[in-house]
Amino acid sequence: MLISMGASFIRTPTLLFLLLIAMGAAALVQGQGTRVGFYFRTCPQAESIVQKTVISHFQSNPAIAPGLLRMHFHDCFVRGCDASILINGSSTEKTTGPNRLLNGYDVIDDAKTRLEAACPGVVSCADILALAARDSVVLTKGITWRVPTGRKDGRVSLASEVNNLPAPRDSIEVQKQKFADKGLTDQDLVTLVGGHTIGTSACQFFRYRLYNFSTTTANGADPSMDAAFVTQLQSLCPADGDGSRRIALDTGSPNRFDTSFFTNLRNGRGVLESDQKLWTDASTRTFVQRFLGVRGLLGLNFNLEFGRSMVKMSNIGIKTGTEGEIRRMCTAIN
Repeated sequence: MLISMGASFIRTPTLLFLLLIAMGAAALVQGQGTRVGFYFRTCPQAESIVQKTVISHFQSNPAIAPGLLRMHFHDCFVRGCDASILINGSSTEKTTGPNRLLNGYDVIDDAKTRLEAACPGVVSCADILALAARDSVVLTKGITWRVPTGRKDGRVSLASEVNNLPAPRDSIEVQKQKFADKGLTDQDLVTLVGGHTIGTSACQFFRYRLYNFSTTTANGADPSMDAAFVTQLQSLCPADGDGSRRIALDTGSPNRFDTSFFTNLRNGRGVLESDQKLWTDASTRTFVQRFLGVRGLLGLNFNLEFGRSMVKMSNIGIKTGTEGEIRRMCTAIN
């Protein structure tokens, strides 16, 4: 049977196939309790307000882009995407090493203030964070994606639970398990770690790879590292130097959202040990190669896959209904 569509004809099975694809695409931009356009009626300017706030801060401090991206990731991996990372206190998630120095907390607070003025008690801090992470990628020349919204904010934040975060010294198996525990695949792991294409890390988190790491290399460094790169990093991070000094995670284009991070891994120029292991392990190397378009493998578009994986991640452990609240201030529960 043929169905007329103007001057063309599409067979019914083909039409059904296209409809199934559309349904699948829709599933990528919504999760249980969240949907794209959640604030369409209650606060139609919500996404625009967040976007304008992020742009304003980015113009004076580009470091907020990777900061907001990491913040959303760190939030989702502890108690789900509920903005628990934003709560102030003596022993909250915010006080821990991985979170204390993140750039961008002031951006979220500013966006919340503007949203409360426009739509009091409507937009959650968790949704602000998800939107700000997307906007940060776009500002660093990545492509956009549709962010499902409708999360509620959590009421608990414990520093002790930050141990669940992926860490620089994690083995591939540990990394895989941490992502699997959140419903994420090995491809999601490689894709989301690819967010390290923007931003920096402190010397203290990788300096151990540069000195007395191995007896098999002349310079004593991690043998998976390029020798010239080791020399470069040793000059930036001396053994007895300032451990808080920041070093770009993507030495090719640290301020641009692209695939040069994966090129660095292929060339032994991954800064974090956990990042470099994505190349040295055969099971994850394939995804790196596909992002790089290695001949003989089915290619993957990094920007497109990143958006898809971010949507999946942003629906981890979300709170809806009476499970959470809409905080009046992102730094404190109501």
